[in-house]
Amino acid sequence: MPATARKGAAGPARIRAASVIRRVAALTGWAYLAWLLLTWTRTLEQQLAGLALALALAVLLAPLGDVAAPWRLLERRRLLAVARLAAVSFGRIVMANIDLARRVWSPSRPLHTAMVIVPTTQRTDGGLTATGLITSLIVGNQVVDVDRRRHELQYHVIDAPHGNRKHPEEDINAPIERLIDPVVGR
Repeated sequence: MPATARKGAAGPARIRAASVIRRVAALTGWAYLAWLLLTWTRTLEQQLAGLALALALAVLLAPLGDVAAPWRLLERRRLLAVARLAAVSFGRIVMANIDLARRVWSPSRPLHTAMVIVPTTQRTDGGLTATGLITSLIVGNQVVDVDRRRHELQYHVIDAPHGNRKHPEEDINAPIERLIDPVVGR
């Protein structure tokens, strides 16, 4: 009986340890990717410092809960969805910048700034974060507030949507959200 009790007690402890290790590995991966994006350096010292900082951060944050693993982005379906999201977002960012430049150079094209509240289909933290960040990179839209209870986003827009007054989300966040869905697994 004592051997069985030890085996049963070690099982949950091993599962918890494996879960913590996976969490630390995922957090280290995300933190190190952020380090790479922020530093853009290739020296060994910088890479080791980034890895040490990422690992320390991961150990500190691991007790807070589960984390999506960065290597899940390498799954074929998700990788294609991320590539499509990046390409469409980049195109929308470029077009919005061109439109803003035309507005600046041609004062006859007035700005119609407004605060707009639009519905969101995103329910997860990751989906809402991606929607807010990507749509805010598109010049002319800046997410101001998130109402999770009502599933709404509030944006400050440079040019209030005019073609879709009943559904302004089609001009602001819905096209990006449809591309985010396959990335977050919906």
